[in-house]
Amino acid sequence: MATLSIGKAWEEAVAFVAREAALLLPVALLFVALPIVLLQEMTPPELVQWSATMKGTMPAVPPSYWLSLTLAILLIWFGSLTLFALALRPGISVAEALRLALHRLPVLIGTSVLAGLLLFVIVILVSAPLILLGGNTGAVIAMVGVGLFVGTRLALLNPVVIDDHLGVLASLRRAWALTKGGFWRLLGFIAIVLVVSTIAGSAAQAVFGVIGGLVAGVDGARLAGGIAAAGVSGVVQVYMLVMLARLYRQAAD
Repeated sequence: MATLSIGKAWEEAVAFVAREAALLLPVALLFVALPIVLLQEMTPPELVQWSATMKGTMPAVPPSYWLSLTLAILLIWFGSLTLFALALRPGISVAEALRLALHRLPVLIGTSVLAGLLLFVIVILVSAPLILLGGNTGAVIAMVGVGLFVGTRLALLNPVVIDDHLGVLASLRRAWALTKGGFWRLLGFIAIVLVVSTIAGSAAQAVFGVIGGLVAGVDGARLAGGIAAAGVSGVVQVYMLVMLARLYRQAAD
């Protein structure tokens, strides 16, 4: 695999987004930001409270919430494939990118399900001995470590799915092979994006939450803050996905 250059990918991503923002941002806002906002509004308050502490038993959640969560994930995956199509195929129209994303979405679903099952088995095999020995902390660290490793090695899965005409297993093998030798660069890149996204999203949520609270009270603060955070997340996602597309091109070449 070619040596990955994060700096080169960033320069190319900034130039591409500046040139094609009119195509990229509406897709990101519609298929990334909007599903996040709608899901936040549909999340039961007791689940939000439990998620903040993770203490006790998870409260009962209506089936409609899980259905909404599934639909939101599918929309976000569909949006990400569309963005990758726009980033990897210069000159493609948004309509063509949407059709291509819809055509390749079943492959992405299949790879995600299979990778999730394999990850679950690996986590059980790694953490079970530690739990039996009474090392719950060690088991948690092991699970996080395995998740980070597998997630990083499959970081180029989406561009592989949208750019190649491969099936589920072949896409997984291709994505895994492309990240060989570039694990630490990809891990550092993903970590930086997560930190930047978290800080920017939290700041936007706080500022617009205050404004919304002054206008419409507690509910307005929650809604305005959620919309602002989701919007910032959508913009960050655009840069992240375009950078991953450029890194994929580097690795594939």
